[in-house]
Amino acid sequence: MTRQRVLFITTDPLTEAMPGPAIRAWHLAEVLSSDHDVILVSSVACSRSHPKMDVRFADHQAVAELCDWMTVLVGPGSVVTRYPNVRSTDKPVVIDVYDPYHLENLARWSTSLDETDAVVRQLNDVVNQDLARGDFFLCASERQRDFWLGSLTAVGRVNARTHHGDEGLERMLAVVPFGVPAQPPAHDGPGLAGLLPPGGRAWPVILWGGGVYDWLDPITVLEAVHRLRGELPDIFLVFMGMGHPNPEIPAMPVAETLRTMANDLDMVPSSVAFNSSWVPYEQRGAALLDATIGVSTNLEHLEARFSFRTRVLDYLWAGLPTVLTAGDVLSQLVEDEDIGVAVPPGDVDAVAEGIRQMVDAPPSRETVRAAAQRFRWDKVAAPLLEYCADPWRAADRAPCGPSATASQQAGEPDRGPPTERELAPWGLRSARSAYRAVRRRVT
Repeated sequence: MTRQRVLFITTDPLTEAMPGPAIRAWHLAEVLSSDHDVILVSSVACSRSHPKMDVRFADHQAVAELCDWMTVLVGPGSVVTRYPNVRSTDKPVVIDVYDPYHLENLARWSTSLDETDAVVRQLNDVVNQDLARGDFFLCASERQRDFWLGSLTAVGRVNARTHHGDEGLERMLAVVPFGVPAQPPAHDGPGLAGLLPPGGRAWPVILWGGGVYDWLDPITVLEAVHRLRGELPDIFLVFMGMGHPNPEIPAMPVAETLRTMANDLDMVPSSVAFNSSWVPYEQRGAALLDATIGVSTNLEHLEARFSFRTRVLDYLWAGLPTVLTAGDVLSQLVEDEDIGVAVPPGDVDAVAEGIRQMVDAPPSRETVRAAAQRFRWDKVAAPLLEYCADPWRAADRAPCGPSATASQQAGEPDRGPPTERELAPWGLRSARSAYRAVRRRVT
């Protein structure tokens, strides 16, 4: 194994509070840092440090300079559109496509189908530029892998060269799930104390552990808790993060609808609390340990089928029984391991019944935590570790330089540096709003 110089990029903040993609970058980079020289950069903000790796903020110019330093790059979806140097470098590029954000935006609220169509077309273009350039790709599940193999086929990357001697395309696309820390959560921090009713009882405590987005369904959980107040008068619902730590991610319409409905149902502050900020990453364990049941519900759409929810892994890590919408790989795991309940989308009665079941006969926290051990970061990162130990260029990618971009190699005309429109997939909105849409992120 040769020690590599790995540039790891995230387009979310590396600060006290971190959303899912930043958490993923932090831990995967941390695992790599045991064997390689790693620089982890955020294009938004950075206030964190780590004893084994260099962690910093980097603008476009800094990333360009680091592209000269690196021997391997690991970046998120949209990295090719954002950074011309990534498009043109002849060094190995790993692209993490665990978050199919173009599918999420199919479920975004918008004023018309034409607007949604314009958004998704632009995001598809951003995704396809990543797929055309990458040498190695990471996804979160076998179901996602099937989806991305289809996408790679559509842009011509599944071909005679990539297939020859690698019939399963393991050298092109690997499953690296989201992970959990090796150590169990500790009660370090205030937990949910500041959100629970002062001087009153709160049990069971139902926790919505991440952000509130248009492709999720917090309304059904709210209605289910409202129905249960008669038989469980002290039931309490906590939304742990209403404000995204990335300032470029705006509040979504469903968040305002949720607050309005909670007030109309007279549930605030007796039965529901909204944390207006984001729980610091190192303190989230205390909040999870204060909860009784973790919930994650969503609408029925493509995003849900291919999702891999960060919040659900946090529940498993903390030993929480769960009530989840059925249909994704983690809800299937919860059912198979008998550590929670999976319910149909939008079914208030089923969510209420699931909460009853987890109150009356919950699995032990030890059983739930045991199910999470397969997702330890040091285990799930194995394919990325293997790649960085001896990185390769994709078989259909000759070294590219300033005169031969990735799009040319894919048989497309040279598009030149990314235009403002490419960096603004919303198109119909201001450049600032458009940039937000490229980098929607879920915790």
